[in-house]
Amino acid sequence: MRLNPTFRWAIYTAFVVLFASGAAWLLADQLKDTVNGDFWQAAGANLLMLHGGTAMVALLLLGALFPLHMQRGWRVAKNRTTGVVMITLNAFLIATAFGLYYLGSEALRPWISNTHIAVGFALPVLFVVHVLSGRARR
Repeated sequence: MRLNPTFRWAIYTAFVVLFASGAAWLLADQLKDTVNGDFWQAAGANLLMLHGGTAMVALLLLGALFPLHMQRGWRVAKNRTTGVVMITLNAFLIATAFGLYYLGSEALRPWISNTHIAVGFALPVLFVVHVLSGRARR
């Protein structure tokens, strides 16, 4: 189910910014205990704000995908497998983001963080597979 080009590029942009800001935050977090730690600490805080703000935009876009893309795709039985995996991984990222932001459990936080990062790095690969397999089925 082909999306309106403006909407499609909004989704692409949001996911690129989410990936880039998350990866850059991960690097900044690793460098916060170095000689330039203050710089990396501030950079990490700004990257996390960008990541969270973009996540809110992505949530709006994902919500709009239900009536504009997912329901129609499901009805015509196209790209269901990668679509279901995309929905599942996005739901997992949303749940783990909620956990990172709102849960105070120091026992669960490392597990939640590591799985959020792993899924966040896997999602772009699946995103490309989903788009390419959808285009191949047209």
